[in-house]
Amino acid sequence: MADDMRALDAPTDGPSDPGARHVAIIMDGNGRWAAARGLPRAAGHKEGVAALKRTVRGCAGLGVRCLTVFGFSTENWRRPADEVSDLMGLVRSYVASDLTRLAKEGVRIRVLGRREGLPPDIAALVQKAERDTAHNDRFLLQVAFNYGGQADIVDAARKHAERVLAGEADAAISEADFGGLLSTAGAPPLDLIVRTSGEERLSNFLLWEAAYAELVFQDILWPDYGPEALKAALDEYKARERRFGGRPAGAAMAKAN
Repeated sequence: MADDMRALDAPTDGPSDPGARHVAIIMDGNGRWAAARGLPRAAGHKEGVAALKRTVRGCAGLGVRCLTVFGFSTENWRRPADEVSDLMGLVRSYVASDLTRLAKEGVRIRVLGRREGLPPDIAALVQKAERDTAHNDRFLLQVAFNYGGQADIVDAARKHAERVLAGEADAAISEADFGGLLSTAGAPPLDLIVRTSGEERLSNFLLWEAAYAELVFQDILWPDYGPEALKAALDEYKARERRFGGRPAGAAMAKAN
């Protein structure tokens, strides 16, 4: 897996490779989907899991090699206890129903976020999903669970400080080395972040990794999502010019002339 992921390390700008290989999705709108149909929020979350399954299956045909989804944030613990319980139940059912298929299809599962505080059976499921798919290298599915972008940066800084105090590292650190301490270390560079439901914010998701990612906001509720909606986001991505802090080639040529 490591060798395969290294092949994806280069930025994906330029005409030779206009497609996004690493896409992240903020799956938003389950509650509104359910409310619009007079259903409990749990029904929206259940349909959201079905949307995730559709989207993961559709990634291969769209050239996506890594998908990172926001499943449960560090802030979501503030939600009502019954909703948190429903979300945990969906994790249990998703792993139980789809882990074998994902493993057979070459999908590697990686769970981002803090393990502390998770119910013991959920922590065990996370460990099992990662262990049973660790050898796969066809597709990387990262699920951000009990995750927050700020928390991940703080955790990385704490790791570095501990290594410095132990005499295992110098105090000075580069951006690349710091990125290697994040929970996303080893994944390909993030190309595109998609948020559904019409909301336009990152909500503490992949803050470090989003530095040069393109952002696409789609006015579609997550339970209605699937490969067609993802293709629309990828088409918008392809129409953009990624500069990574530089200037477009045409502007440089015009100045030279």
